[in-house]
Amino acid sequence: MNAFNRFLLLVVAILLIAFPVLFLLINFGGLQADLINQFTNYQAGVEALGGIVNADLTATAVRISIAVAGALVAIIALLFLLRELTFGKRVSRRAVIDDSPGSETSLTTKAVKSLAEGAAREAGAESPSASLSSPKGKPYLVECAIGVPRSGNYTEVASRVRENVRSVLESQQVEVKDVEVTVQRSAS
Repeated sequence: MNAFNRFLLLVVAILLIAFPVLFLLINFGGLQADLINQFTNYQAGVEALGGIVNADLTATAVRISIAVAGALVAIIALLFLLRELTFGKRVSRRAVIDDSPGSETSLTTKAVKSLAEGAAREAGAESPSASLSSPKGKPYLVECAIGVPRSGNYTEVASRVRENVRSVLESQQVEVKDVEVTVQRSAS
């Protein structure tokens, strides 16, 4: 996903959070409607909608249903927002192999992830899933979730995967801080 799409998704998520919260605050008296109308002229829009929909918006049941719908929209927007923002670990975008002038070389994270998953499969893991994280310019922390055949020794396969992932990435000149392998499931 390119930067423009990410920015657009972020703006939509923030708007989907802001409008329901604003309307809920006005609906339940947290903000004075006249004050908000001075800046946004939202009542003209409400009156235009009132011509289309003839409903009594003062009834308690209607106010509660509007509040529930607004809360659901805000929750969905919050999920969009949290999907776009990564908290906690820093997700790397590319692995810099050589940064000397004239011979800059880097691998995308997707390529390094594919290398790590291929190395895990080579070591006997089934359906591996790898992720990279790193502070900018530092060696990478590789996290690899694997499946192990029911007949296999979990510890032995995890150790082989750890060593093979490290050796494959280091042979490609990708700096690796640590490789964490988690056996999440046993393959059928």
